[in-house]
Amino acid sequence: MQAVNPRVAVIGCGGWGKNIVKNVAALGALTAISDAYPQTAAQFAAEYNVPALSTDQIAGNPEIDAVCVAVPAELHLAVAKQMLEAGKHVFVEKPLALSVKDGEVLAEVARKTGRTLMVGHLLQYHPVFRKLLSMARADDFGTLRYIYSNRLSLGKVRQEENVLWSFAPHDISMVLALAGAAPTSVSATGTAFVTPGLADFATTHLRFESGLDAHVLTSWMHPFKEQRIVVVGDKGMAVFDDVRPWQEKLEVFDNHIEWKDGRPAPTKGAGKFVSVEQAEPLREEIRHFLQAASTGHQPLTDAAEGLRVLAVLEKAEADLRKKVGSTEKPAYFAHSSAVIDDNVTVGENSKIWHFSHILSGSNLGRDVVVGQNVVIGPAVNVGNNCKIQNNVSLYNGVELEDDVFCGPSCVFTNVKTPRAHISRKHEFLKTLVKRGATIGANATIVCGNTLGEYCMIGSGSTVTKNVPPHALWVGSPARHLGWVSRRGVRMGDDLVCPESGERYELDETTGGLRLIG
Repeated sequence: MQAVNPRVAVIGCGGWGKNIVKNVAALGALTAISDAYPQTAAQFAAEYNVPALSTDQIAGNPEIDAVCVAVPAELHLAVAKQMLEAGKHVFVEKPLALSVKDGEVLAEVARKTGRTLMVGHLLQYHPVFRKLLSMARADDFGTLRYIYSNRLSLGKVRQEENVLWSFAPHDISMVLALAGAAPTSVSATGTAFVTPGLADFATTHLRFESGLDAHVLTSWMHPFKEQRIVVVGDKGMAVFDDVRPWQEKLEVFDNHIEWKDGRPAPTKGAGKFVSVEQAEPLREEIRHFLQAASTGHQPLTDAAEGLRVLAVLEKAEADLRKKVGSTEKPAYFAHSSAVIDDNVTVGENSKIWHFSHILSGSNLGRDVVVGQNVVIGPAVNVGNNCKIQNNVSLYNGVELEDDVFCGPSCVFTNVKTPRAHISRKHEFLKTLVKRGATIGANATIVCGNTLGEYCMIGSGSTVTKNVPPHALWVGSPARHLGWVSRRGVRMGDDLVCPESGERYELDETTGGLRLIG
């Protein structure tokens, strides 16, 4: 009985994701799509006649069996983990994650849930590489001595990752498959011409216990495209050149070294092209995922294979860092459309989303979430764990302490009597938003005021005075309407939080409340 295709959602319809969408649809398995850009999501939903859903909706939809994840690599762990825990089979574009530790988390979740986890090392599904690998395993080239893999182009220069992480995973995957073992040593060197500390040229060297040596050369500063892997054995040699026409992609040579009169003498044979049945590698890769998900068979590029590649990347990265300078990815995430000026600090685990701009001299703490189209700065301080929703501008003079929530499109001013034709930068007034405060959507905070700890400003309100701690202010101009606890729950006259049981009392010093137990 033939297995039935799983119903698949694709998360991420960008540069490579759009190709995954096309192939999943061609195989009759596309059920839904998701993309961070609503316009892109709507376009693909209309083109393929499937719904555009959020990741939460996909995770909670029992009609979706499997997910292809093609989001930025920084999000692989979070998205893939969410989908595995929701009981979905998961295909993750390369690399599996950004560290062995994160990859092991995904592998363990897949094991516990019994779901398929496959990583998109595309060339493992290329018919030409499959033929090359089968010939190597059949001893057509004898004992392998050298493998050279070049992935070069003058293409998109990334600023979110170096060329090692961007280009090398596919080649490392092929080298490990040909070697049939993990390397005993990994070293790397490179240069960073475009972005300081971010290598745009890198050579990775792998040495194996068998005596096999391999190198992977990657660069996006090359005058022409080159995607070639050369295999050298003691009986013969082969070249897989993916830039050449299909019928010329795999060429083998009867070249080897013979010893004559105690001297090594090369024997050169004519090259011969090997016939390989043509097929689209991505289509074959997606087909393999669908089969693995529907049958429960272990995929070729499973979590274990993905972890082996990550282990090499981590070792190469560590060595590359010594020679190029710090090539560590930031401890925070910034979308490729975000702009972060020089002299800005961003804390660990913070996220800066689409089209936002952090200006010079600004400091963001840990675990801050900056939504879309946000401007912060210059010289603005934002505390830890703040949430700044879409379309908010924090100008010079505004300061947020820890745990502040700024609702969508709320407004901060910094001058009370602005004129377009008069510069009043010397009249900027400070606005301090203290720990735990919440500002509702579309509220306006007039400069020169302080919002007290854990206060709450209603949506659309206009604040023209200082707000005491824990006060609920609503209206335009905003007025005191009641009191809220640290959990944001409105309290009665007894000043007891109905949710936590915490008790408060009036504080004559601040005019607000203070916690008493």
